[in-house]
Amino acid sequence: MFELSNLLVYFSLFISVFFEVFLLLTFLEHRTTIQSHQKMNPNSFPTATIVVPCFNEEASIFGTIESLLALDYPKDKLKIMIVDDGSTDNSWNLIQKYKDNPVIELYKKENGGKHTALNFAISHSQSEILGCLDADSFVAPNALKKIVWHFEDPTVMSVVPSIKVFEPKNVFQKIQKVQYEWGIFMRKTLSFLNALYVTPGPFSFFRREVFEKIGPYRQAHNTEDCEMALRMQRNHLKITNCHDAYIYTVSPSKFKALYRQQLRWVYGTLKNIIDYRDLLMKKEYGNLGFLVLPVVFISAVSALIVTILFLARASIHLEQFFVNLRNINFNFGWPEFSFDWFYIKTDFHLIVGLAAFMIVISIILIGKKLAGEKLHSATDLIYFFIIYPFIAPIWLFKAFYNVLTDKKTVWR
Repeated sequence: MFELSNLLVYFSLFISVFFEVFLLLTFLEHRTTIQSHQKMNPNSFPTATIVVPCFNEEASIFGTIESLLALDYPKDKLKIMIVDDGSTDNSWNLIQKYKDNPVIELYKKENGGKHTALNFAISHSQSEILGCLDADSFVAPNALKKIVWHFEDPTVMSVVPSIKVFEPKNVFQKIQKVQYEWGIFMRKTLSFLNALYVTPGPFSFFRREVFEKIGPYRQAHNTEDCEMALRMQRNHLKITNCHDAYIYTVSPSKFKALYRQQLRWVYGTLKNIIDYRDLLMKKEYGNLGFLVLPVVFISAVSALIVTILFLARASIHLEQFFVNLRNINFNFGWPEFSFDWFYIKTDFHLIVGLAAFMIVISIILIGKKLAGEKLHSATDLIYFFIIYPFIAPIWLFKAFYNVLTDKKTVWR
């Protein structure tokens, strides 16, 4: 049993380090190709529709709409569709203040979920490109112009932005800040590999022909943005990343809300990979099918197994640990304290673990640079590395339980 557990740990470490090194080398190889958008002829700007699905968003809807109205984009080519998906609060009445704005169209429908609100808007739009902005998010004024520049390449069918946490205040939000910066690096690197498997809800844009070719959004485990990306990949429709188009999202400030959000994301990703398992290990799907999706799934399973092994070993060896500390003259008394570094165990796990840790630090710092962030304080990194490894297994366990029992997650 001990031999098997060691084998599983070694395998997990290998997968983790291999994938991290691969991503880091891929980014470094392509970093010289990263370009910011160039100025475009105003006459060449495509017509654009931005959909704002709204369900009980009275607290944040004004900020979202005002940020869209502040976009530096020709207003004669811009349409903002606010779709109230059967709100039960005062959202519909509040947004009536925009009913006479020529850029904005207001619609109200029965509640059917975010994907139905998006499909409703798509069916009512004739714009060349279409995007979405969640009602708890905000955009930088130049974000749309930066995104549109990538559509100058006729092979690009969708462009995804960089998402940042808006004004993180407490521990949970600062942990998510690092998580989102990690995501910024991932999206840029996966874009180089043509292996993006999520088109995030906040401000991802699509050519109209995407929906004409592969159909509208589908209900997909409350992660329709993952399903849409995988469906595009199945049909060989190119998705790219615009790293300097910044979108700001209000992240959960309490553990319960964070848990539900992360559970939905992990569960939805696993279910969509299972639904699109025909992409796996197929040459025609390149890096996505041969490397990225298998590693994402294997990493989740490995993290679950390693957590179980860690808890099992910790419970067995806890008492022996304190005995060993006394044997090496580790004194808990105050003010006396002595410890001999000779007894630090420098085995394979420690060395590889430290290597993996340094690679993760490098990836996060690159993500910060891509996000235009400066390292004023390391508190967010400290919170992330100290707290995240202990709370992430909570929703990971639940996500696997839900997958195995076919128990659905909820949006809210």
